[in-house]
Amino acid sequence: MNLFSPIQVGKYTLTNRIFMAPMTRCRSIENNVPNDLMVNYYSQRASAGLIISEGTQISTQGIGYPATPGIHTAEQVEGWKKVTKAVHDKQGKIFVQLWHVGRISHSAYHGGELPVAPSPIKPSGQIYTYEGMKDFETPRALGINEIKEIVKEYAKAAKNALEAGFDGVEIHGANGYLLDQFLRDGTNKREDEYGSTIENRSRFLFEVIQAITDEIGSDKIGVRLSPSGTFNDMSDSNPQEHFTYICQKLSDFNLAYLHIIDALEGDIRHGANVVNLQLLRDAYKGVLVANGGYDKDRGNKAIKSHLADAISFGALFLANPDLPERFKINTDCNKADANTFYTQDAKGYTDYPTLQESV
Repeated sequence: MNLFSPIQVGKYTLTNRIFMAPMTRCRSIENNVPNDLMVNYYSQRASAGLIISEGTQISTQGIGYPATPGIHTAEQVEGWKKVTKAVHDKQGKIFVQLWHVGRISHSAYHGGELPVAPSPIKPSGQIYTYEGMKDFETPRALGINEIKEIVKEYAKAAKNALEAGFDGVEIHGANGYLLDQFLRDGTNKREDEYGSTIENRSRFLFEVIQAITDEIGSDKIGVRLSPSGTFNDMSDSNPQEHFTYICQKLSDFNLAYLHIIDALEGDIRHGANVVNLQLLRDAYKGVLVANGGYDKDRGNKAIKSHLADAISFGALFLANPDLPERFKINTDCNKADANTFYTQDAKGYTDYPTLQESV
């Protein structure tokens, strides 16, 4: 097996194991609605075995960045329909990543209301708002009834996703956003049923998975985790024990896949308590997708050794809309321009040349 071997993911047989990782691109300029520029961007990359969309808010409360898309209004659903149709017209498959940023937001996005989190712990650093850079604020701790409502919002967003034509959903439980904030003891200091023990800190994630399973079926659900991640000021005292437990429990859900962000150089530089991917591979009995600075050779080695079943590529897929073709003929790849990751036009978005266009 290698990156070009077909793979069964939930109900779908995918043509290759080269997945497009979710990447925030800030092109949803008006009302957080997907637009024609995004239609072009995603359809250009339809040769991926699976496209996982950029993070997409389940509610207005989940917003923390400018010009990022949502899937909680009828207008947003209609916008996504154009994207999914364009991908399907090229025989591609696409999941939407369901996102709530939690404390990684600012009252400027919420009419003066504070961001929410499991506990009132302020992240270090600053956040970009439409009014410029601002210091993070101390978030408001969610009440139990509010947590239950957010679970329902995840399920409604999943229902909206299928209405919008998506093939499935990925639950964003990584990178220091709301679900990850509940999972880790560096951000979750609760003493109720959602805190204190590993089992309780995982409860919110499992309730979200169950609610979405009840709505659309588990075979159309992926889950993304970052056990070693330090992004957004995250930490955990014993991630090896905690995430091994989570992966074992996730095996009971018959998910489409589990998406693990392997320890990145930046995490290690920031003192990450690194969880070995092999431990999680052994704990999870299902399709495992790995992410984290992989190239073609490292991806093939991970698949051949059964460390992972598929690999997701971020910057490489951003800069190379025809990445599977480039891998197949073993040719050079375009370099991604970090200066245009979060701008609002076509430059650095839909203007990366394919091999054919380069010739």
